[in-house]
Amino acid sequence: MNIVMSGASGLIGSALSQRLRERGHLVISLVRPGSHAAQGPSINWDPAHGHIDLDALAAYDHIDACIHLAGAGIADKRWSQARKNEILASRVRSTETLAAALTEISPRPSTLLSASAIGFYGNRGDEVLSETSTQGSGFLAEVCGAWEHATAVANHSPIRVVHLRTGIVLDPKGGALAKQLPLFKAGLGGKLASGKQWVSWISMEDELRAIEFALTNDDIHGPVNLTAPNLVTNAEFTKTLGHVVHRPAVMSVPKFALATALGSELVDEAITASQRVEPAALLAAGFSFAQPDLDQALHALLG
Repeated sequence: MNIVMSGASGLIGSALSQRLRERGHLVISLVRPGSHAAQGPSINWDPAHGHIDLDALAAYDHIDACIHLAGAGIADKRWSQARKNEILASRVRSTETLAAALTEISPRPSTLLSASAIGFYGNRGDEVLSETSTQGSGFLAEVCGAWEHATAVANHSPIRVVHLRTGIVLDPKGGALAKQLPLFKAGLGGKLASGKQWVSWISMEDELRAIEFALTNDDIHGPVNLTAPNLVTNAEFTKTLGHVVHRPAVMSVPKFALATALGSELVDEAITASQRVEPAALLAAGFSFAQPDLDQALHALLG
């Protein structure tokens, strides 16, 4: 297939683009002004200003699918109002720009996989959540709702739209696990706040496999939770990670300390939020997880 991808230089995007190329697909990266694609062909776009090079896009005989992964990092910085505006705008504006562009080229792509996140559900305690669960409250839930709604123009075309509601992706090269590993290897790992909050995780291997599955399975559409089937609490996650790296993990980080360092809103909605999100749509479609258990996944990731 000929696949257009945004966010191809990010943690998930770089791994996914390499995997797709190894499968024989042509991956065409969308790059911002002054940026360069890691490898392969690219098309210029400026999502902040709603611009994409339609001539370059239309120059290909056909675009089969688009995978949209771009967006400012959620937990990279404290949430000032300016940062929150950037998080929202980077997702909504880029998605609107891309969705509109896909409807203007001929022939139109058959599929748009657009990133979203389990933040859609908000902080829900022990409630079991699936794709049919209602939208939650809070900033991240609002962002995810607007992010998914931004594909509306594609939804009203023959394009199959899938919203990839991704959980916490485990990869030692980046993301949450990369930040935790040095502490845990030093024997300074521990639970966050009470540790009772649910952690909806997924290994990088299964994240990539699930995206491929959604890409090639025409029966999948709408929201799809990209989380492992066997979820754990933060306390269980902490214990398992400590066991895998052969270090004690008995420390505990008080919530007030996290709030002091990162800001209370970010901590409440992203760091200590409890989200028990099950991959109901994937399982119903017959997807088989390679690493469904946390201990198995961490051993595979960390050798």
